[in-house]
Amino acid sequence: MSAVKELAEDVGVSLACRAFSLPRSTFYRWSKPAAGRRQPRPTPARALSKQERSRVYEVLCSDRFVDASPAETAATLLDEGVYLCSDRTMYRVLAEQDSVRERRRQRTRPPHPRPRLVARRPNQVWSWDITRLLGPVKWKHFHLYVILDLFSRYVVGWMVAERETAALGCRLIEETCVSRACVPTSPRCTPTAAVR
Repeated sequence: MSAVKELAEDVGVSLACRAFSLPRSTFYRWSKPAAGRRQPRPTPARALSKQERSRVYEVLCSDRFVDASPAETAATLLDEGVYLCSDRTMYRVLAEQDSVRERRRQRTRPPHPRPRLVARRPNQVWSWDITRLLGPVKWKHFHLYVILDLFSRYVVGWMVAERETAALGCRLIEETCVSRACVPTSPRCTPTAAVR
């Protein structure tokens, strides 16, 4: 910025900013920073008092309006001939209390640990997936069935098929188990078990 300022004294601000690929607005903003902090906004004369704000908050959190939005609450009260404040002011009152959210007490669910699969040796845990492959013509695709060993990331078994079915998935798993000479710890794969 100091280089732009020095050059601007000789050739002008516009040419100096163009030479440094700098927007003129950035140069002017830098050369005249805002003085001091912004003054707090004065309270309007018609602002709600603390008692009125607490009354609005009580109405919004009452059993009748706890599930309603501030706009719905204001409209319902207006139909009954009661005007507390605008719906925007109701939002401000809720924001002061950090209640612009569900105002009812909600049941919090306990955190559940994420399931983790850990493999300490090869062929202990396998993972499998089915991916679509583009075919030779438009709208034609194939399904690539792949089984990976979680420990070594080695492709243990794979198959390409025209359809995606549970029976094909079971067949691949069974053939891979036979070729790797491993015994599955779960019952043998059936088409209904694969769908689950």
